[in-house]
Amino acid sequence: MVGALNIMSETGDLCVELPKDDPFYHHKKKFLSCKGLCVKETLNLSGSLSQQLLNAALEKLLHFGRIVNLDKVEVYFGEDACTPAGIYSVRNEISALSWILSLIPVSCKMQTQVDTFEALRAALKGRINEVVGAEKEKARVVDSYRCEKESKLVEWGQDNGVKTKLQIAQIDGYGRGAIASEDLKFGDVALEIPVSSIISEEYVYNSDMYPILETFDGITSETMLLLWTMREKHNLDSKFKPYFDSLQENFCTGLSFGVDAIMELDGTLLLDEIMQAKELLRERYDELIPLLSNHREVFPPELYTWEHYLWACELYYSNSMQIKFPDGKLKTCLIPVAGFLNHSIYPHIVKYGKVDIETSSLKFPVSRPCNKGEQCFLSYGNYSSSHLLTFYGFLPKGDNPYDVIPLDFDVIDDEDIETEFSWTTHMLRGTWLSSNHNIFHYGLPTPLLNYLRKAHGLVHHSETDLWKNLEVEIGVLENLQSTFDDMMQNLGDADSIDRENADWDVKLAMEFKERQRKIVSSILDSCSAGIKLVQESITNPPV
Repeated sequence: MVGALNIMSETGDLCVELPKDDPFYHHKKKFLSCKGLCVKETLNLSGSLSQQLLNAALEKLLHFGRIVNLDKVEVYFGEDACTPAGIYSVRNEISALSWILSLIPVSCKMQTQVDTFEALRAALKGRINEVVGAEKEKARVVDSYRCEKESKLVEWGQDNGVKTKLQIAQIDGYGRGAIASEDLKFGDVALEIPVSSIISEEYVYNSDMYPILETFDGITSETMLLLWTMREKHNLDSKFKPYFDSLQENFCTGLSFGVDAIMELDGTLLLDEIMQAKELLRERYDELIPLLSNHREVFPPELYTWEHYLWACELYYSNSMQIKFPDGKLKTCLIPVAGFLNHSIYPHIVKYGKVDIETSSLKFPVSRPCNKGEQCFLSYGNYSSSHLLTFYGFLPKGDNPYDVIPLDFDVIDDEDIETEFSWTTHMLRGTWLSSNHNIFHYGLPTPLLNYLRKAHGLVHHSETDLWKNLEVEIGVLENLQSTFDDMMQNLGDADSIDRENADWDVKLAMEFKERQRKIVSSILDSCSAGIKLVQESITNPPV
């Protein structure tokens, strides 16, 4: 749970608190302190508030909400990525605004409080409509593609209780996607799927497979469901036949990359990620097949080839969702129709994944407006482009703030270091995402710079200490520059391959490598500019 809320009915106070079990409690506490806020804040919303007081309350709530809703990457880069307006990222801004809206009571006894809450709610919705950076453009539909199988699936869904305000279409640059068929406002449910139309492990438990599968040591419910899907896909009488008919013959994820695409990834961490993922899948398959071969009547060999297994794995990696059911269990499921929602770093739908107990359905409400004719986007998660390419088969449009390059350092053991603020892992990303390129920042993350300063013997990092040790800054930046010079060399020059006529996997590999070069190049530029900045300060020290 993010944050806590208490309404004191007698006083009309609204209380928000940073939970002590937040994994980044100390970092967020420090961020709050820098904004003049405590880990627990109380806002008096009793009586009729002037516009000035209402705006002040909103700003206070928004600063608190932004910090409470920061994820790991945003916390790590937070000190340097926050804009003068206080915004950390589009994702964080939408999450913070939605979170605050969820705190405002729907009803209360005093009419003056009702008016105050309504005004606050209207102001928040106005902010959501104005979120900078969010995509707001009509989807370019490819009219030549006839969505017959997709339309049949939607019809099947509606016959089985699915409610949708989306239309499925082939969209230029995205493949199949979901377009709003009417204007959707904050909180509107774009799609609602009854539990009875969700593919979950319950179907395995009620099949002839389960008595056999439960005897396999260590087999997970996810693997059972995957094996059930491999057979059910070919069942002509399956309840879910329209769903299986609508699926692609090939998912085209990084797991299906050919030799040329793999070679194109040489010099990137993604090459190792894909190879390790494929090796692990092959190992699992080789372990399963001998067990399944003892029950050929239930597991026909022709349905359990390596090719079918890889297809099923790609299906679950790219289309499954983790759903929390009323019994509290988190289950991996396939959600017909919802699979057409594409991912974006500026999503409309961010809060989903929990079955509504009253309606026994899964709802997909929008957290920002989506106008009629616009593509409605879902957040698959805060994933890097390498993860999205490997398991989903695409690279997100725009600058992905989760495209980080992990750095492997030994942990510095020093009793003088405040451990609650230290990081055990470090990372870098495109420095154009930073809002601070001044001396001692350079567009680079503060946690990393402080780690490297410690490695150079500088334990304390006040501005006074840094000004007194400018030679340490030079050493830090030169070491970092050397590391990323080697990385750029490993990436090599851009290939002269005709991308227009290249295979799909080679195109993706080339684009990924291009993005990596852009990130590394920005880091090198920041190091060079930083060294120049420090050298100028040594030559002409500030008065």
